[in-house]
Amino acid sequence: MKKLLRKKEFSIFLIIVFISIVITVASPTFLRPDNLIDVLKGNVVLGIMALGMLPVLISGGIDLSVTGTIALSAVLCGKLMVTYGSNIWMVFLLAILIGAGIGFLDGIIIAKLRIPPIVTTLGMQSVFVGIVLLYTNGDWITNLPPWFKQFGTFTVGVLPNGSGGTLGIPVQIVFLIAAGLITWFVLKYTLIGRGIYAIGGSRSSALRVGYNIDRIQVFIYMYCGVMAGIAGVLHTSIVQQVDPNTFTGMELNVIVAVVIGGASTVGGSGTVFGTFLGVILMAVLENGMVLARIPTFWQKIVMGIIIVIATSFDVINHKREQNKLVRVDIEE
Repeated sequence: MKKLLRKKEFSIFLIIVFISIVITVASPTFLRPDNLIDVLKGNVVLGIMALGMLPVLISGGIDLSVTGTIALSAVLCGKLMVTYGSNIWMVFLLAILIGAGIGFLDGIIIAKLRIPPIVTTLGMQSVFVGIVLLYTNGDWITNLPPWFKQFGTFTVGVLPNGSGGTLGIPVQIVFLIAAGLITWFVLKYTLIGRGIYAIGGSRSSALRVGYNIDRIQVFIYMYCGVMAGIAGVLHTSIVQQVDPNTFTGMELNVIVAVVIGGASTVGGSGTVFGTFLGVILMAVLENGMVLARIPTFWQKIVMGIIIVIATSFDVINHKREQNKLVRVDIEE
């Protein structure tokens, strides 16, 4: 029990419960099953992008190009459907290839040219956002085929709705759960997953143990890109159109969701369960402010404060851990 209480995930869970109770008192509709499903569906994109960001942060890196990746993926997949019709499998395949390609470029530049991740990914972000705006001229892509719209509204009825029927789980949430399971498996049961933690803990130690750091770095940025590409398709399926400017600035929310969930900005720690809790906490706060009819500009202020607090706590905790380390000086 004491071990459970010390876990950061448990603290986050208690915060979610407390905030949910407060919101429910102010607005009883919050805990309605249909509202909870809508909240989760509305944050599927954030969740999948956070799962892609998790291995990057664990390794001690950062990826600011995710919103450029998701925008390019959504635009090209939208054009594919409008122009050629295609099918859902081809759409997802294209999104995965786009995300993997961008992640590969990021990983190669970071691993081989030794350019810092924040510089590389920020530069790539500007490049791909510029390409998207140049290609679309800022115009939305509409008139998506009916089969894609049907995919976007597809549900799996598995939960009781309280009136004798079942409550449908949107297909986007099914994809989020699948992405979580895949990420959990990769981090926990694969050699490359252990290598990700090793690099984040100590790059030099990981190198001495025999991990191929360059290969792992390329993998994690490709993985992050693939998740962003898939998120682009799922977002398009939700809103039923493509807005090239939708995701501007969202990369900070993605990083904060992962950090709130227990990952460190300096690497070495982070879990899939914690990331889910971080996404849920941000989703609950956002939905609670909407139900409370808090003006949009105040919502932005609150989320900005959360970003600063989450990052500050992470840095402070890291410094405390470093101070606890025993340093042994060896005199010759």
